[in-house]
Amino acid sequence: MSVFHAVVLAVVQALTEFLPVSSTAHLILVPWLLGWQDHGLLFDIALHLGTLAAVLVYFAKTWIRLLFLAVGKEVWKPAPGEPDADLFENPKLFLFLVAATLPAGIAGLALKDYVESTFRSPVVIGVMLIVVGLLIAYAERVGKFKRDLGSLTFRDAMAIGCAQAVALIPGTSRSGITMSTAMLLGVTRHSAARFSFLLSSPIILGAGAKAALDALGEGGIPAEQQQAFAVGVVVSALAGYAVIALFLKFLQRATMRVFVVYRIALGLIVLFMVWKSGFEL
Repeated sequence: MSVFHAVVLAVVQALTEFLPVSSTAHLILVPWLLGWQDHGLLFDIALHLGTLAAVLVYFAKTWIRLLFLAVGKEVWKPAPGEPDADLFENPKLFLFLVAATLPAGIAGLALKDYVESTFRSPVVIGVMLIVVGLLIAYAERVGKFKRDLGSLTFRDAMAIGCAQAVALIPGTSRSGITMSTAMLLGVTRHSAARFSFLLSSPIILGAGAKAALDALGEGGIPAEQQQAFAVGVVVSALAGYAVIALFLKFLQRATMRVFVVYRIALGLIVLFMVWKSGFEL
């Protein structure tokens, strides 16, 4: 893999990881459409670690507040109406986040072989782009948008966590399915996005750590690819931070309907191209 390919894929990752359009799908589709060799799941996870760094830095103060609240202490308490003020109405939210990561972690271990092979099919991606697009549209239609993170219960968190497990299938979008699930539970778009980003951190970290251990067990990243991997991680981290900030501002004044249109259109295009190319399952 060249450094140019790594930069292109890192930018794609940053643009799509936090938007409800499926970063994994785009990381598979872009090389497929451009005729590039599949870079493999390890590089996908490396790019995810870059965007993980972005979300950890962006929400650093939020994580510190959550950790202290979990042990019964309040630090950096904001004024009512300011960002994170709702956290102090829900001291158990950190524990809810930890529990909600378990379904995706268990599913990831159980379905590892399928995630690395069968699920990376363009047919699967096209179908899931459309299906989850329709789910987001339904959530936009029926969602009440009255709740924030202060009102989330353990049951709510686990429902969103189970939805995150489905995101192992490329084309689903972790943010897309977790945000739409939260919206169906009456959560505002902005709060749904915040919870989705926080929930993604442990599972990406766990997947990245396991992939790193597997890579070390197989001799590590090949020397000729190490520069491309490093560039990819740095670019995805920097661009990811910017995307988080812009997307959260966007959700304060807009709906997610534009992503519904994009997902369905892209899904139909992918399925059409699969049909034209005679791709076999």
